[in-house]
Amino acid sequence: MGTWKAQGAPHHLLLYDGECGFCKGAVQFVLARDRRRVFHFATLQGAAARHALGPFGGVPADLTTFHVIEDYRGGRPVLHGRSGAALFVARALGPPWSLASALRVLPRAWLDAAYDVVARHRHRILGRTEACNVPHPDDRDRFLDTDGVSP
Repeated sequence: MGTWKAQGAPHHLLLYDGECGFCKGAVQFVLARDRRRVFHFATLQGAAARHALGPFGGVPADLTTFHVIEDYRGGRPVLHGRSGAALFVARALGPPWSLASALRVLPRAWLDAAYDVVARHRHRILGRTEACNVPHPDDRDRFLDTDGVSP
């Protein structure tokens, strides 16, 4: 995977449960499809998540969702959670994944309820993991907690 990225493209911070196999799988999914390299990553258990969620009143200890902070280094970052975060990621990845954005026509309560079902069973789907997620050298700079970098 190369290190090309669009000039001036905003960067988005994906915060995930670092002990969840399903969540780590989702991170690997995004890494493999993020051709523009706009996503950065941090575990909810790390200092970067505490720092990034602070202005939003977010609680990193809440491991029942993942969060995406849209344009987290920009002047107007936006916090997305649960189904909103999942749909934002799909849209940002581009086609064919962005087709999932059509689900936005459904009521948010329905989408969040579906998200909650997956979240409740995520440890049964791919289990828990105590192993660190070791990023590929080309992607290491996108993981904020691996070298003490904060957002």
